[in-house]
Amino acid sequence: MIKRSVDVIGACVGLVFGAPVVAASAIAIGRSMGRPIFYSQERPGRNGDLFRLHKLRTMVDSIGPDGTRIPEYDRVTPLGRFLRKTSIDEIPQLWNVLAGEMSLVGPRPLLVKYLEHYSPEQQRRHEVRPGVTGLAQIQRHRIHGWDEQLALDVWYVDHQSLRLDLKILWRTVVDLVKGDGADYAMDSLSRTTEGETEFRG
Repeated sequence: MIKRSVDVIGACVGLVFGAPVVAASAIAIGRSMGRPIFYSQERPGRNGDLFRLHKLRTMVDSIGPDGTRIPEYDRVTPLGRFLRKTSIDEIPQLWNVLAGEMSLVGPRPLLVKYLEHYSPEQQRRHEVRPGVTGLAQIQRHRIHGWDEQLALDVWYVDHQSLRLDLKILWRTVVDLVKGDGADYAMDSLSRTTEGETEFRG
């Protein structure tokens, strides 16, 4: 109950202060990339139940005006790189927190197609709500590979506490202020398509 209260209060505060930033970003996205402004994708949440995760759009379509496929790296626009660097593109996920689909802190919700790759132990990451940020994210520079990240997710499930959540939130804010927020709220592995991360074992 305490965790949920912190989630609701934190999400409300974040949305109030983030609304002008999201509005300005939406206008910039509309002018530079056109519609849609937001990007939504199904992700597995608590107990593996699917929900739609929301983000600001940071990439153009995969097919260019000439009909050729645009390389993944080139799909991220200069504006999109700024939104990712500052993690502004992640602010809409606070709506997911208010809806009870996510928490401020927890294992990051990865792609549905990865579910079949998890071991029974790794599947335990879904025993809690997924988070906007998490333990694996603040340790991302020390993580070497997929298994280490998932192991941290399971460790969080077994050791979660209000104190740990506040520590993770504080570390997240510090890193963002320092300008170390690129792909911060996502997992520590590379993003390859809009809102997706590549599975690397």
